[in-house]
Amino acid sequence: MPASSPPLPPAALTLLRESFGFESLRPGQAEAVARLLSGRSVLAIFPTGGGKSLCYQLPALLLPGVTLVVSPLLALMKDQMDFLTSRGLPAARYDSSLDAQQARDVLGRLRAGELKLLYISPERLSNERFLGVIRRVRVSLLAVDEAHCISQWGHNFRPEYLKIARTARELGVERVLALTATADRETAADIARGFAVDPADVVHTGFYRPNLELRATAATPSTRRQLLLERLRGRPRGAALVYVTLQKTAETVAQWLREHGVEARAYHAGMAQEEREAVQEAFMASGDLTVVATIAFGMGVDKADLRYVYHYNLPKGVESYAQEVGRAGRDGLPSVCELLVCPRDTLVLENFALGDTPDEESAATLLGELFGGEDELLLSPAGLANRHDIRELVVRTLLTYLELDGFVRALGHIFTDYSLTPNKPSSEMLAPFDAPRQAFLRSVLSCCRKKRGGSFALDVEDAATRTGEPRERIVAALEYLHNRGDIDLKASGTRQRYRVVRRPESREELVRDLMRRFGERENRELTRVRQMMDLAGEPNCLTRALLGYFGEERGPCGHCGPCLGEPPCRPPAFVPRAPRKRSLAKLEELLEERLDRLDTPRRLARFLCGLASPATVRLKEHQAFGLFERVPFRMVLGLAEEVLRDRRAAGA
Repeated sequence: MPASSPPLPPAALTLLRESFGFESLRPGQAEAVARLLSGRSVLAIFPTGGGKSLCYQLPALLLPGVTLVVSPLLALMKDQMDFLTSRGLPAARYDSSLDAQQARDVLGRLRAGELKLLYISPERLSNERFLGVIRRVRVSLLAVDEAHCISQWGHNFRPEYLKIARTARELGVERVLALTATADRETAADIARGFAVDPADVVHTGFYRPNLELRATAATPSTRRQLLLERLRGRPRGAALVYVTLQKTAETVAQWLREHGVEARAYHAGMAQEEREAVQEAFMASGDLTVVATIAFGMGVDKADLRYVYHYNLPKGVESYAQEVGRAGRDGLPSVCELLVCPRDTLVLENFALGDTPDEESAATLLGELFGGEDELLLSPAGLANRHDIRELVVRTLLTYLELDGFVRALGHIFTDYSLTPNKPSSEMLAPFDAPRQAFLRSVLSCCRKKRGGSFALDVEDAATRTGEPRERIVAALEYLHNRGDIDLKASGTRQRYRVVRRPESREELVRDLMRRFGERENRELTRVRQMMDLAGEPNCLTRALLGYFGEERGPCGHCGPCLGEPPCRPPAFVPRAPRKRSLAKLEELLEERLDRLDTPRRLARFLCGLASPATVRLKEHQAFGLFERVPFRMVLGLAEEVLRDRRAAGA
């Protein structure tokens, strides 16, 4: 149980009314704010829509120095900035959407002590230039949103988050507020341990939402579209969110609903940014639009009157389910959240989890690149992913493991390519400078390549080599000319800087250790899928079972499907099928093509299961891509190992 909280100072209550327009704090908010103001670090576990942001915004205005807010959601940063600046509060964000002058202005205000709140992405804490500025200011509070991402037990692990706790210690941050809407016991303990939060300072308001009616209905691939249509037609009109796993499912289901008279739009990460923004704006403005979306939709979207959340496909775990249903009924009015439970969905989820693990060969060649040369490295995670056939997120995870184990150290990113558009002739541009500086600038500008439209391209690394000047001096000169208005400057071509701190005594042993970690991750993801199926089949009270997963004890809710008399959800068991003879014949035809990108069992298995990897993404149009997408990955992997072994033995 949390320790009793110290009382809130009168200044906090006055500020709450005058700056935020609230007369009182919600349950949990007062406890978190009071503990922070007394100097303690806090883990706040509030349900989605539970008012987490006020827990750091209010203390930030009362504490000396600045509060850093780490958030992975650019949209959330922008929304909160709009609110804070509309009330005249000293806040800013420092992210990739700012141009060079805007970024300099933000850092200038930070150095001058004019900011109380600064929103940043987790990646920013790996940038040495930014950290150099932060080390010279007082950071009274570090607020970490979506803190479950720090935990490898968490459902949405992000490698960049692992380094935040270490950076907080190195910066001497005075207190930390870790925030999450979904954390089971293991994840909460991981977060608290990482940020040195005392167990007594974990503030958990509970996940119970009395206005949410949770239901689970058995479905099959052939019946669930009709089931969804019946629900949308049979219930009172209202905004609805339908979650699916695949982008193509979002498109086909939305189109099918429109053909049957339901106003529906698709939303997924594969759509153009303008399309996604248009769908989101339409959804926020409408009282009865249905959006069929992947999990790309919802984070940072706060629609109070969302009446329905349907899971057309099974969520990847109970944490994801809790977060997604938590978006319904934030206005406190009754809302329905229904799972359409089709056991075949487990195949896709399990294949995704297993398909992320890299080949042992790929991990070995990547380590060879990292530790086989210089101590100073300039890396592109995307380039590493392509060269070694490892998904970029997995590459970032691997680099983070190496950094936390003391092998490498991230030094931030640099831009390697610049586009220059002159605003005046070069003679006029160079006139104010003395002869040595003119000679330096001429040598830099001579490295530019002319582009269409009157602009020029400059590769800074190439220019540094050709001129013999440090890249830092070249970049500083370009920025100076830009600030004078002599040129318009745009940067691109991001590379990550790393330093090799120590080299492994045995690369082979390090590869085995990394593969063990990825294997543990696989098992955690597979366990989540099974736990989700167990929850869907709960015979007594869905709400109580959901709360119990997060360690919250409660009696029957009285308003979920089982409590209202629905029979338990018992869909027919899914029996995976082995590859058919016709498909095996197509596999033989594929092997005869001797495609070098399919030369390892895991690469071949991913390809056959329809899981694109960097090495095979250009083969997605091949007729054999996804040949075994309805076969379990491990079964396909075993088959791939067998056929490749046989072909090598036969000398094929």
